[in-house]
Amino acid sequence: MVNETSEVPHVFEYPRILSIAGSDSGGGAGIQADLKTFAALGCYGMTAITALTAQNTLGVRAIHGVPAQMLRDQIDAVIEDIGAHAVKIGMLHSPEIVQTVAEAIDRHALQKVVLDPVMVATSGAVLIDNPAIAVLVRELFPRALVVTPNLDESSLLVGRPLFNERDMEAAAQEMLAMGANAVLLKGGHMSGDLVCDLLLTKNGAAHWMRAPRIHTANTHGTGCTLSSAIAANLALGATLLESVKGARSYVRAALTAGSTVRTGAGSGPLNHSHAPLAMQLKPLR
Repeated sequence: MVNETSEVPHVFEYPRILSIAGSDSGGGAGIQADLKTFAALGCYGMTAITALTAQNTLGVRAIHGVPAQMLRDQIDAVIEDIGAHAVKIGMLHSPEIVQTVAEAIDRHALQKVVLDPVMVATSGAVLIDNPAIAVLVRELFPRALVVTPNLDESSLLVGRPLFNERDMEAAAQEMLAMGANAVLLKGGHMSGDLVCDLLLTKNGAAHWMRAPRIHTANTHGTGCTLSSAIAANLALGATLLESVKGARSYVRAALTAGSTVRTGAGSGPLNHSHAPLAMQLKPLR
């Protein structure tokens, strides 16, 4: 019989990930997608919400920014008590919010930071103030392990449209010059039967990852899910390249599993729970 008053020794810890991002009331993207992804990959998710959005599969109706001090308090509360093995950063709508996150990274010496520069929603809604873009590049590109822009976001960052793989590689090089340590440029918005993504690192290594396009209308939250899956794999101890490849495989499986499901009248979510893993355990250090 177990003595209920005795203490069980703590010998394990969960792989823990903090998502600093906006909330999607429709559940397909943002904080909600991040938590679903962390859980599906056997990790413990925590949040610091930057903004509330009123949205569904058809689009974003309203955005309400969280005060910078409240964001700071959320991050401090989580990190000072629980800590994090990796961090995913999503929607940051204003320069003050970007600066708050940059200061928190330094204050807590946060490692394995994945920056998803969320600028435009799947519906076309703009999710960031123009002045915040320059601050995001200056303050967060150098602090992140990897930046994960899609084609539209990359075009916005380099100031021109991207039409082919040569354009993608040139844009990724420019983002490295802007201060990024590594860039995963996602080519899913480019036409064609293949989806081509490029991981370019500061040492000059270019890793092209190509796969047949999955034809589905349910793509809402794909970028959020991918960056969260990268962070989860990093928290589990994988290298950056391994994390990106594993995240792409997870997203493709989630897209396929959710392709025949109708959720709402617009762009529906992925099936994040198509093959959930049990919570992983790391030896307590």
